Amino acid sequence: MSNTDILFQPFALKTLKLANRIVMAPMTRSMAPDGIPGPANTEYYRKRAEGGVGLILSEGTVIDRPASRNLPGIPFFHGDAAMAGWANVAKAVHGEGGKMGPQIWHTGSTRTPGDWEPDAPVESPSGLVGPNDPRGNTMTDADIADTIAAFAKAALDAKNAGFDTFEIHGAHGYLIDQFFWSGTNLRTDRFGGKTIKERATFAREVVTAMRKAVGEDFPIILRVSQWKQQDFTARLATTPDEMTDWLGPLVEAGVDIIHASQRRFWEPEFPELDGEQGLNFAGWAKKLTGAATISVGSVGLSSDFIGAFSGEASEKAGLDALTARMEKGEFDLIAVGRALITDAQWPNKVQKGAFDSLEDFNPAALGELV
Repeated sequence: MSNTDILFQPFALKTLKLANRIVMAPMTRSMAPDGIPGPANTEYYRKRAEGGVGLILSEGTVIDRPASRNLPGIPFFHGDAAMAGWANVAKAVHGEGGKMGPQIWHTGSTRTPGDWEPDAPVESPSGLVGPNDPRGNTMTDADIADTIAAFAKAALDAKNAGFDTFEIHGAHGYLIDQFFWSGTNLRTDRFGGKTIKERATFAREVVTAMRKAVGEDFPIILRVSQWKQQDFTARLATTPDEMTDWLGPLVEAGVDIIHASQRRFWEPEFPELDGEQGLNFAGWAKKLTGAATISVGSVGLSSDFIGAFSGEASEKAGLDALTARMEKGEFDLIAVGRALITDAQWPNKVQKGAFDSLEDFNPAALGELV
């Protein structure tokens, strides 16, 4: 195992000051009864702060919009009871010296396993969940305006609850990503268009409204992805120019950090341009926009997260490839997911060089909140 000192260098951006470069990736747990984070949720996040995580990003937590969640147990980020619960979470994380931001979300028209359906009809840009796959309602201008306002209210609520930042979920085939994707955005108004730059209008307006709500100094993170849960091979930007058209205006609108989601952090984004060891998604996003970036994808484990949903375990893996990329400044922060579900002390163990004590990922850990 190579020297991991790079992971434990401090990071600062605006008012966000982190002790290290390790981020807890947002991971849906669906264990907030009635949508309210309680003592078990608070303790879950507190343990990861105690374990040495520099920045914790919460599981996806939904805005005040009908049908904004696609599973029961997903926490709300609206209403007095939910916000009191989240304030307790932030306080507990701060008590361990950690920093935290909620991931703010609308699940759009996505399906999930099982027969659960929200009380209201699901909504999306064009009444589609995937290409040629109808589901739910096409959003009206009023629906869009109300949704943007709900995102802005959530931003202010995050600041008032004591969080250090927040992340907008614009990835993985959920609502914002459904606007980005030509397969689910067939609109002919200003929220649609043939180019990714045109289809990013909704996201730009969300970011602009959230930035206005919290002021210039509060850091904003945006999570984006090429792949979708509806299509793992989907790509929004097939060239650097398209990526610039997509992400550049979002940074101009107020995004400080791009969380560039990919399933395996070591995979190059444009190998035809810089080879099989070329920049990954986060690397290209940083190069093209100048924004700070978070990379993610199977960190410290031997297989990607998709297999976890079918009960696949994953063995611990080395960090040499990760530290090599970070030492070159390819990206600024690294998000760790499943390794932190199984082993809340993962960062502390890595910093001490106690690699033999790191735990393999056991999918049984997904069934409980510990």
